[in-house]
Amino acid sequence: MPSDETGERSEREHRPSPIDVHVGGRVRLRRTLLGMSQEKLGDALGLTFQQVQKYERGVNRIGASRLFDLSRVLDVPIGFFFDDMPDALGGGGGSMATRRSFGLAEQQEGFDDDTLHRRETLELVRAYYRINDASVRKRVFELIKSLTPTE
Repeated sequence: MPSDETGERSEREHRPSPIDVHVGGRVRLRRTLLGMSQEKLGDALGLTFQQVQKYERGVNRIGASRLFDLSRVLDVPIGFFFDDMPDALGGGGGSMATRRSFGLAEQQEGFDDDTLHRRETLELVRAYYRINDASVRKRVFELIKSLTPTE
């Protein structure tokens, strides 16, 4: 019978890294914003949709070459996958000079992570980008901004 310490250690080893979970969540966010299914993303990468699911949940770590492929298929820079990373995971840590030396941009204000993952938000973004006329799209944007409370 294994000791409690051995059981604890194997449980920790099987728990996904918070960074892998964050990166996977960003893959899911971008895929969903594009209206792409896990199956379609898997096909573009030569993977099964189950493998895409594992990446998105952070169960399987995404290697550098796969991250490069994902950035091309999802049409985002590689840094996108690390954007909005909580400070506890290494996002936004250190002085501005330190962050610049590592190529990290100044952290910007944005939505809570939960807001970005809401179905309503994703449907709104998709509908917005389906407006073909750029001037109409800009007017819709200005209308939405005008309806929000001022700070």
